[in-house]
Amino acid sequence: MDRISFTLVSEGSSDRALIPHLTWLLEQNGIDVPIDSEWADLRFLKEKPQGLIEKIKISFELYPCDLLFVHRDSDRETVGNRKNEIEDAVAKAFSEKAPTFICVIPVKMQEAWLLFDESAIRRAAANPKGNVKLNLPKIKSIERIADPKILLRDLIQRASELYGRHLKRLNLSHSISQVSQNINDFSPLRNLSAFQILDDDIRQFVNLIKTK
Repeated sequence: MDRISFTLVSEGSSDRALIPHLTWLLEQNGIDVPIDSEWADLRFLKEKPQGLIEKIKISFELYPCDLLFVHRDSDRETVGNRKNEIEDAVAKAFSEKAPTFICVIPVKMQEAWLLFDESAIRRAAANPKGNVKLNLPKIKSIERIADPKILLRDLIQRASELYGRHLKRLNLSHSISQVSQNINDFSPLRNLSAFQILDDDIRQFVNLIKTK
């Protein structure tokens, strides 16, 4: 295999921030060829897919790949229940052979997986040399945070050290999307159960393709 491609099917546009996590995990688990990644952007469709089954089917048709990542936040469900939901949807989406897929199921929201790298947050806030204390949560507690998205927004605003009208001009959506792009090492997340499951699934995929 000269290169490998993957497509991320996610709940919303902000979830494309997971692509650096997935690329890093593939590389860490032994993929040493170029990796082509796509986020399944379905916003341009006149008729939006109804439900997860349609979303998966259309995403693969529009963004064919070697590996399909399907993202669902666990929210109030267990990781096991979400995984069963995704597996059932993939099975129903394809009448013949389904593509190879891996479930991506952060506890709460994917923003929880961005709360561990202070330098990345400061750079995303366009203030890399700032010294205001951010007091990031301990890595083993981030899966228990009620709303990681709100906390990440607050941290970026604090890291920017902007006030008043200057703070209002801060493009938070852009800044949030930049956090994962600024992270070079996701290994601290291996302390989290949901990330460990994803890591194990990717390792199994890599081992499988290397035996072919």
